[in-house]
Amino acid sequence: MSAQLTVAGCLAGVALTVAVAATPTGRTVRRRLNRISIEQNRRPQRRPDLIRLGAALGGLSAAVVLGGWSGVLAGTLVAVVVDRLLRRFEPASARARRLRAVNDLPLAADLLAAVLRAGAPVDRAVVAVAEALGGPLGERLDLVGRTLLLGGGPEEAWAYLASVSGAERLAAAAIRSASSGAALSGALSRLADELRADRATAAEASARRAGVLIVLPLGLCFLPAFILAGLVPVIVAVLGDVL
Repeated sequence: MSAQLTVAGCLAGVALTVAVAATPTGRTVRRRLNRISIEQNRRPQRRPDLIRLGAALGGLSAAVVLGGWSGVLAGTLVAVVVDRLLRRFEPASARARRLRAVNDLPLAADLLAAVLRAGAPVDRAVVAVAEALGGPLGERLDLVGRTLLLGGGPEEAWAYLASVSGAERLAAAAIRSASSGAALSGALSRLADELRADRATAAEASARRAGVLIVLPLGLCFLPAFILAGLVPVIVAVLGDVL
């Protein structure tokens, strides 16, 4: 049994290492982007699915520990569950891009309002703001502007911002302006102020949650100590007097 536990521990360690390596970081993403031009001229090679490999090793470790047909069934279940769980984690690079797009949204609304006040049409204003802003939000705004330049409808063009949290209000204001002819610059300025206010409210709420979460581990540490140092001697003394 000890040999089985040793083998299972080794397999679990390898599975954990593979699972950690399967999550792309910002450095690995940049490295892949730098090699795109070289890899395009080469014969494409299939890379192993590290998440699936890590899940398989985890299932194998469970199968080794339990043994028999029950171990095979449990290992299969563990492999499937681990594979599903690992694929739900958001890569660090994707999370960084998502947060940057959300943080750049108020600035994009202000810039777009300023360009519109200068007299530029909406399509060229969006392209100009996209070039000045850059980043993931700039890429999406560039798609919006080019779609408008090519004659696409407002709903089709502004749908490129659907994945950015908070951008649905900007898209709704732009579509409403395109259908009614109302000025868009004023609505964008108000939207930028609202987005900054929402960000401040979210930051305050996050700080409050952090304070609560900090208290919980302290309570878990001090409560057993209080029981052992304060209540247990009293109970023992009372029981000693009674008995």
